[in-house]
Amino acid sequence: MTSNDVWIQPLRCGVISAAAEGFVAGMAGDVSLQVWAFVVGHPDGLVLFDTGMHPAIGVDPRGHIGPVADLFRLDFGEADQVDAQLARVDVDADDITRVVCSHLHFDHAGGNGLLPDVPVVVQQREWEHARHEDGGAYARADWDTGHDLELVDGEHDLFGDGRVVCVPTYGHTPGHQSLAVRLRGGDVLLTADACYLRASLERLALPAFGWDLDRQRDVLGDFARLEAGGTTLVFGHDPDLSPDARRLLQPAAPVTTARASDA
Repeated sequence: MTSNDVWIQPLRCGVISAAAEGFVAGMAGDVSLQVWAFVVGHPDGLVLFDTGMHPAIGVDPRGHIGPVADLFRLDFGEADQVDAQLARVDVDADDITRVVCSHLHFDHAGGNGLLPDVPVVVQQREWEHARHEDGGAYARADWDTGHDLELVDGEHDLFGDGRVVCVPTYGHTPGHQSLAVRLRGGDVLLTADACYLRASLERLALPAFGWDLDRQRDVLGDFARLEAGGTTLVFGHDPDLSPDARRLLQPAAPVTTARASDA
């Protein structure tokens, strides 16, 4: 990689297990959902897309998210916290320049408080929804962290060059967003909960719950067209990355202040 490359480093931040039917209509048995976060490196800064779960989930999940915890089996410890995962891949949390939240549910924004005081990019409508619908999969301690907010409305180009772009994918929640990343080897879309699993796309199967499932169905159609056009989709909770995704998502080199001058 050169100093002008954009790269993605996936982080494994725990596992949520539950009845598969709740996540992919018609799927039998149980499913284990990997909780992902992603470091996205750009010449002008390091972005963290989603932050996994709050440390309290590993100690007292019901105390943190209430009765919704009873729907899941949560496998999450200190080593799965986003700060520990960043350290594991030699990325200093202090070098993160922005956090982008796909949405503010407990398994996507729970690690926000473990990050330094950098701007958190979230859709305006997601922020307003969380403020008024605190409860269920939203936990105030996850998103009410005192970080500076960068509230956006719709598509938002983080660096102004089209290489790391927040893409509105409303449906799962009112302000859900995915992240489009242009790598040297091809375009990648980090879907987050707009599409939980590859099976969701293959079956065009919706979950049992969501803010607007009709909108989410439309988003799945958009994803299918993007994939047919050559975009590599990285699904929000697939246990393992696809071979195409593994090819494109490269481990990050240790990040230092001298990184931008590397050639």
